[in-house]
Amino acid sequence: MATTVSDRPGYGQLLRTPGAWTFLLPGFAARQPFAMLTIGIVLLVQHTTGSYGSAGAVAAVSGVSMALFAPQSGKLADRFGQRAVLLPGVLLHAVSVSALTVLALAGAPLWALFAAAVPTGASIPQVGPMVRARWAAMLGATPDRPASPLMSTAAAFESVTDEFTFVLGPVIATALCTGVHPAAGLVTEAALTLVGGLLFAAQRATQPAPRPAATAAEPHASALSVPGVRVLIVAFLGIGAVFGGMQVSLTAFSEEIGHPGVNGVLYGIFAAGNMLAGIACGAIAWKSGPRRRLIVGYVALTLTASGLWAVHSVPLLAGLGLLVGLCIAPALISGYTLVDSLVPATARTEAFTWLTGAVALGQAAAVTAAGQLADAHGASTGFLVPLAGTALALVTLLALRSRLAPPSAGRTVARGIGHREPVTVD
Repeated sequence: MATTVSDRPGYGQLLRTPGAWTFLLPGFAARQPFAMLTIGIVLLVQHTTGSYGSAGAVAAVSGVSMALFAPQSGKLADRFGQRAVLLPGVLLHAVSVSALTVLALAGAPLWALFAAAVPTGASIPQVGPMVRARWAAMLGATPDRPASPLMSTAAAFESVTDEFTFVLGPVIATALCTGVHPAAGLVTEAALTLVGGLLFAAQRATQPAPRPAATAAEPHASALSVPGVRVLIVAFLGIGAVFGGMQVSLTAFSEEIGHPGVNGVLYGIFAAGNMLAGIACGAIAWKSGPRRRLIVGYVALTLTASGLWAVHSVPLLAGLGLLVGLCIAPALISGYTLVDSLVPATARTEAFTWLTGAVALGQAAAVTAAGQLADAHGASTGFLVPLAGTALALVTLLALRSRLAPPSAGRTVARGIGHREPVTVD
């Protein structure tokens, strides 16, 4: 599907891409529950057990399960098509969430909740990566055409959509759990996943073509076999550490100063920075390549995160949190944009799910580490987790940045799959 754009791409051009709205609207409905699940589990399990520790542990099991199983879902979607994976996936998720809800309300032991949390996380439909894969199929490079300038705009648009989802979803779930019933958040999450997922799966015209036939000349390759993807996974783990560390540490800081209500304001400012940067990234006609933007953005993210632990006033923390948020979107968008030049079309959905899963895994680890540090040594020490996560990832990026360059024309990558499109990354 050819796409004609001017020299200065923008959101208006992106949204006028033929067929875009047919998957964007159901895709937004289907991905909204993703941000509702964790808080829905926490509020329900805390209500039934009286323990935030138990609630957080059940939510963490679900998050780790998602991170481990999401890439397999992406690999199956690349091979058999998104519809073939979504239809059974959303049904399994609805059943799993229902089982977890019933067990929690029945006062089941913690091990039973852990057991139910595993399929709940494993079956989360990877709609965000699937939407990105559809954009890549419509706008990305092929042997017949170069990549559209709108690829970076699409990555920025998806980053803003993700951030909006993570701002809106928890608010909806919290309102339902506190104003209707403790189980209302999870019930709504399951219903939205089922309805939105089925509607998204019905949009068959825009889904990337499956690649079911593996041959000796073009075998199936895992996205993880591409060295650049492994580097990006480390980078996205660091970004997940920022999300998780900020969530826990801001909550602990707000309680420590005796104003727990300020937590929502501080996290909202942090999220707003991410959204604003994402919008700006999509509106700019970049002259530098995504690899350079990723490294520059990550340096800025690490530097801003390094000062969080030393701030002890609400206005300063709000200002620094805004700066941290402003630095996240450029790194995320650049990383997702690089996938198109690094990964063969046969493995793009899997690559996107590896990155999404890396954020979730980094977030789960950061929530645990920051919580333990805040409990033992105060809220400020929890902010060391974003610093440590981004610093380690930055060292990896700088040391292995050459692996983020796309293969040259005709070069064989990923277990024999050739990727021939010349793509500028610097």
